Amino acid sequence: MGQALLGSEFRVRDTHGILMRPEHRIRDRSDGLGWQSLYASVQHEAPYEASFNAVEDHLMILHLNGPVAVERRLGAKVERRVVPPGGLFILPGGLDFGVRLEGELDTLHIYLRNQIVREVAGELGIEDDDLALRPSLGEPDPLAESLALAVREAMCDATPGTSVYVDYLSRVLAARLLRRYSWRAVPEMGECGGLTRIQMALVEDFIEEHLCSSLSLDDLARACDLSPSYFARRFKVSMGMPPHQYLIRKRVDRAKRLLRGTTPIVEVALDCGFSHQEHLTNVFRRATGQTPAAYRRAVQF
Repeated sequence: MGQALLGSEFRVRDTHGILMRPEHRIRDRSDGLGWQSLYASVQHEAPYEASFNAVEDHLMILHLNGPVAVERRLGAKVERRVVPPGGLFILPGGLDFGVRLEGELDTLHIYLRNQIVREVAGELGIEDDDLALRPSLGEPDPLAESLALAVREAMCDATPGTSVYVDYLSRVLAARLLRRYSWRAVPEMGECGGLTRIQMALVEDFIEEHLCSSLSLDDLARACDLSPSYFARRFKVSMGMPPHQYLIRKRVDRAKRLLRGTTPIVEVALDCGFSHQEHLTNVFRRATGQTPAAYRRAVQF
């Protein structure tokens, strides 16, 4: 099963433009993190009213506080609701819309690539003609909320392996949107087996060869010619953990080997795919309970 390839990094210019309004104060965003499967931003929004042209990708807005009244316009249909904290604003791709926010609000915006939704729909056996999501205004969805908050956490604590993790989250989030907001009933994903020995060997060789590079879930799936969604499911069956956790383990293991020698810690970080020494220190401490320097002293004593 082949995979569709994503394009360049998903940036704010690819969104509807809500996030570029001057009255909003951006607190964190995924620009510059290299994420391709989704875009995320946390901000404080001031009251406003505006209309926006459609984009291809799907928008989910999580209300982080409130309650606040929101009016949404889709064609001739106008809907107004007082949305509580945890309420979700779901706008499928391809729709022009208008919105009026009647009070100040903290939000998390997540744009999910339509390409990801279509990929997951294919894994669920949904034909393109049946692929249609319904809009939602203010509905609570604890599972979608927890996935959105995991994206926010990844954005605020970006480390090597985060791109693979976000790619994984994007597929899980797409599956949730398809099951909860599809106009048609969506079947559950059936059980699948693990990777074959040859596939696992190909992935491990690819990881070892490219461990110092920034890797995505697409990269790993391409190594054994599977779609990212299918690859992630089969990998977890084989290894007992999702790909991003395995990738972090491999980077920490290589760092341990290098720390037994005399390579400067800053070079160890780069050789293991960490963007700088602080990233290595943070991940290494979480994994081992020690800083790289303390580990080096302990193994060389």
